[in-house]
Amino acid sequence: MNKVRDSAAEAVADIPDGASLAVGGFGLSGVPEVLIRALHERGTSGLKVVSNNCGVDGRGLGLLLAAGRIARVTGSYVGENKEFARQYLSGELEVELTPQGTLAERLRAGGAGIPAFYTPAGVGTQVATGGLPWRYTPGGGSVAVASPPKETRDFGGRPHVLEHGITTDFALVRAWRGDRHGNLLFRRAAANFNPLAATAGRVTVAEVEELVEPGELPPDAVHLPGIYVQRVVALTAGEAADKPIERLSLSTPPAPGKAGN
Repeated sequence: MNKVRDSAAEAVADIPDGASLAVGGFGLSGVPEVLIRALHERGTSGLKVVSNNCGVDGRGLGLLLAAGRIARVTGSYVGENKEFARQYLSGELEVELTPQGTLAERLRAGGAGIPAFYTPAGVGTQVATGGLPWRYTPGGGSVAVASPPKETRDFGGRPHVLEHGITTDFALVRAWRGDRHGNLLFRRAAANFNPLAATAGRVTVAEVEELVEPGELPPDAVHLPGIYVQRVVALTAGEAADKPIERLSLSTPPAPGKAGN
């Protein structure tokens, strides 16, 4: 029952080239940075990643992307990563863009053993009719692989699109607290795609900011039961505190005498 590994390198050592990965996080919030760095240092390549976004230039999944280690991405957002856009448009990277809510539900469905479901999201667009560019020809310019049309069906007089659940070989997530049995708590914005990604992975690896003993977490406070988690890595104080801000905005203080105007 003790699922703790001595290091992140040990925890990801058996992830092979070409593996599929569900990765938690949103922007740079709740991203399993330490596990991603360990995978980067190991040199694993040809990865098929499922994540809301692919990090930013130099952080998160952006590290693996810049090194040419990612072959395919299923996600919902691209905008903060210039290298992502470059690889996609030049035909180096295959990308399946999915509505954000649909992506979340596909991960949840996969983790719950639900093979497919119908949703109204995407009706009347190329999400349903097909033709979204998944991969461009080398050098860009024309579409090499396009998304196929999806089955649609009416429920209550409203059309819905059939979407398939997602399961992956491995999942990498980050949690605030976790015990040796793999029970996890997520804090604030880190409770984004992390619980969903964790359920979708056949082998789930969690990095935790604070490791506690079994029984210290109140049962009714556990966000993700340990049955979904196979490996736990305890972060150092420095690793736990490393939480970059993706886009920092500061307000301009009012001029003297104009407060409240």
